[in-house]
Amino acid sequence: MARHFLQIYLLIVATLAAVSWGQERLWQEYGRREEWKVETRLHAASLAIVEEQLRAVPREERAAFVERLAARTGVDLELFEPQDIAGEEMLDSLDKGEIALLRSGNDRTWVLKRVGDDGRVLAFRYVAHEPRRSVLDWVLAFVFYAAIALVLMMWLWPLTRDLRTLERATTRFGDRNWKFEADIKPGSQIYPLAESFKRMAARIDTLISSQKDMSNAVSHEIKTPLSRMRFEVEMARSAQDAGKLAEHLGNIETDIEELNDFVNAALEYAILERAEVSLNVAEHDFTFILPALTESIRHGSRTDLDVECEVAGAAQAVVCDAHLMETVLRNLLYNAFRYAQHRVKVAFEAAGDVYRLRVDDDGPGVPEDERERVFGSFVQLSDRGRDDGGGFGLGLAIVKRIVEWHDGRVAVRESSLGGASFVVEWPAFRQ
Repeated sequence: MARHFLQIYLLIVATLAAVSWGQERLWQEYGRREEWKVETRLHAASLAIVEEQLRAVPREERAAFVERLAARTGVDLELFEPQDIAGEEMLDSLDKGEIALLRSGNDRTWVLKRVGDDGRVLAFRYVAHEPRRSVLDWVLAFVFYAAIALVLMMWLWPLTRDLRTLERATTRFGDRNWKFEADIKPGSQIYPLAESFKRMAARIDTLISSQKDMSNAVSHEIKTPLSRMRFEVEMARSAQDAGKLAEHLGNIETDIEELNDFVNAALEYAILERAEVSLNVAEHDFTFILPALTESIRHGSRTDLDVECEVAGAAQAVVCDAHLMETVLRNLLYNAFRYAQHRVKVAFEAAGDVYRLRVDDDGPGVPEDERERVFGSFVQLSDRGRDDGGGFGLGLAIVKRIVEWHDGRVAVRESSLGGASFVVEWPAFRQ
């Protein structure tokens, strides 16, 4: 980690230094051009003044006059003969009365101007000194860039630290620890990413637990009817009359139906667990669907119960997946009919942006410490007053998955009837 931090730090320092150096070179280049233009105008003005003075001096004395002027002022002035100047382009410029520049390789520059009534060329020579940085300047510049890089790294360090924490947490999870523990603060820049990882890890953990439960349930739920079927086959072989044979075959058929029901329930739950179901959302009239479905299930289950169905609110256009919500109601009613003693009550209301479905019974209820576990897959509570061997512990797990698909939630509470009250809530979808 320290090595990566140092690499990033040095990279930032080098980048800042390179950008600053390039910027300085550009400013020097363009600034020097402007300086040359100003200096050229100044030198041209000086040469014009000298030329004006030369007009008052006889031609044969002008060279000596320029020499004395240079010695007196310390300015490098000379008077050249035309043949001493090379370059046709330069000579053309001088003939037109323009200023010409001649640069040598040792940073020396000549400013040339032809004397109008003489034909000779007046030259002013100077050395262009470019500013150069000292060692101290470079040290201070490096310290300045290092300070900027340090500030940047102080901002990047928490991000790097949190990424490392997230990496360790995912590594532990990948080593089949199945617990995702990453202490990422809400203010961190990668907090949303960490939360996504947590949800993914929780989902994976749930799927693994579900697979374990399914494996255990399959071994139990299939082994028991298979043992009974093997026993019935042996009894059928030794049966002496047709009545006994038919009885054993009927028992075998019952066990086959039980196995088929278990396989169908397990497949339905497995489909929901894979999260591959797409909702077929549409508007449905629950004022008609709910009472009809409740009465149909009651006739096919327990006709001795007093079943009440109430639909309140704007339930004529409930937006949901009707097939999946029918599965929810069927499973809740089968569960209520199984444990109810005399009464079952179904209530639905559409209040604002929330739909609420409630199924109450007057059975033994669900212990408070079991109200979360009861929605797990293959969970069957043994202390609810019935031990008829019915069910596979998948009905409520399927209910939970379907409700989650509708972005809702399901909970079990104590009913006003004295038993359990299962409450399903989901938001009112907008098509």
